[in-house]
Amino acid sequence: MAGPRLPVPRLAGVSQEQFMQQFYPQRKPLVLEGIDLGECTSKWTVDYLSQVGGRKEVKIHVAAVAQMDFISKNFVYRTLPFDKLIQRAAEEKHKEFFISEDEKYYLRSLGEDPRKDVADIRKQFPLLEGDIKFPKFFKDEQFFSSVFRISSPGLQLWTHYDVMDNVLIQVTGKKRVVLFSPRDAQYLYLSGTKSEVLNIDNPDSDKYPLFSKARRHECSLKAGDVLFIPALWFHNVISEEFGVGVNVFWRHLPSECYDKTDTYGNKDPTAASRAAQILDRALKTLAELPEEYRDFYARRMVLHIQDKAYSKNFE
Repeated sequence: MAGPRLPVPRLAGVSQEQFMQQFYPQRKPLVLEGIDLGECTSKWTVDYLSQVGGRKEVKIHVAAVAQMDFISKNFVYRTLPFDKLIQRAAEEKHKEFFISEDEKYYLRSLGEDPRKDVADIRKQFPLLEGDIKFPKFFKDEQFFSSVFRISSPGLQLWTHYDVMDNVLIQVTGKKRVVLFSPRDAQYLYLSGTKSEVLNIDNPDSDKYPLFSKARRHECSLKAGDVLFIPALWFHNVISEEFGVGVNVFWRHLPSECYDKTDTYGNKDPTAASRAAQILDRALKTLAELPEEYRDFYARRMVLHIQDKAYSKNFE
């Protein structure tokens, strides 16, 4: 059984000042309608993107099934020219394919050299830059990346969190997004930044008994909607039809908090990584004790963390 469902609030006509002063400090997801996004919502058709986006080679995920799993890697990486990707992703059945005629495609655009460069569609797709305006919810120096998200109809992206605040701009098409609070992390069966629970609508209750305790925050996005996703909020995205989205990420913490080698924006802050390494060493030390003692002192450690590190300010 899935957990309780809460609709993500939808608001129209929110000014930049109103968002920053009233809603941003709440650290909760919010769907914004009526934001000026430029001409992209009307111009970015399959034909237009195929022509103007060009034949630039892009690395894509190709999956034989709709539910993609980053942990078991039930997909392959392939390369296609951008115009071919757009045309294939918009199809239900393919005459040309890698795995099967009903395979699914997913693009998460990258920088020129993904090891050194962050994704920025204004640089990688300069002919499309003039069509889109990013919501001004951050200072220019806070900008981190802008990422194309292009998905086949029916594709479901695994549940994961990002370490930076971001907005998902739904340019065309429709998506269903399910979000979980960072406070519910203990119910999501995490492996790194990702949840092991793929079928969030009908989870295996024997394998994932705690998942039903996680509170689902849900919304449907249509063309022109902007979803604010605060850092650390888990999200699962289902493309209900072919569509194009753009994620814009920004650094809301001081820049020194982030891993300088991180070009994807998904590495934990450096202090969190150091703390995890220290905890691993502590657990190895505990392993030197007999089971009864190890169990007792591990429980004491958990209580100590709850007492000293848990915050009462976030619900």
